[in-house]
Amino acid sequence: MRKLLAALIGLVLLAGCAADPVWAPEEAVQAAQYRHLGPPRVTLFTMVSNETGAGGHSSLMINASQRVIWDPSGSFHHDTIPERNDLLYGITPAVADVYTRYHARKTWHVIIQELDVTPEAAERAFALAQGYGAVPNAYCAHSTSAILRQLPGLEGIRQTMLPVKLAEQIREVPGVRERVLHEYDSDDNSRVLEDWDPARFALSQSSG
Repeated sequence: MRKLLAALIGLVLLAGCAADPVWAPEEAVQAAQYRHLGPPRVTLFTMVSNETGAGGHSSLMINASQRVIWDPSGSFHHDTIPERNDLLYGITPAVADVYTRYHARKTWHVIIQELDVTPEAAERAFALAQGYGAVPNAYCAHSTSAILRQLPGLEGIRQTMLPVKLAEQIREVPGVRERVLHEYDSDDNSRVLEDWDPARFALSQSSG
């Protein structure tokens, strides 16, 4: 019971579970579209407390006809990254890197679990995320598991409120690759987004 209580508290403590309906304009979404050359893939991110081991947030990067991040009731927002009801568009390698570093800090680490899927399954995940709508507080794992369990081969995933329980289920899926990201920045993760300058990044890439 004590572990369950700690896990539930963790759901609301991480600055990754605050929900508001958001709808970026069509021109912004179209302009941000990014198609990643890698294989069709879903990547589950699980943010875990370094102090208690409780999960604080679940999200899902989907590489389909374009690459997006399903960030249910998340706090990752930037003017250059269009969002529609918890779905973030334009997930270039640089944005994906900023996203993971934003969540990893001295009190939280990120479990990153990648699973290659068929193109049809990736498009299914994308469509489900597009149609899901804004997610209430603390329902990040619940909504993410709801999407995953509708994909071919993942029907056995049980819907759960607990991010770590979802990660444990995904760990058992054949073909999943897992790594863990630790960083030791301050808990004031807002600085990661404040320092994100796409124009400066593009200039550094072209000059390199």
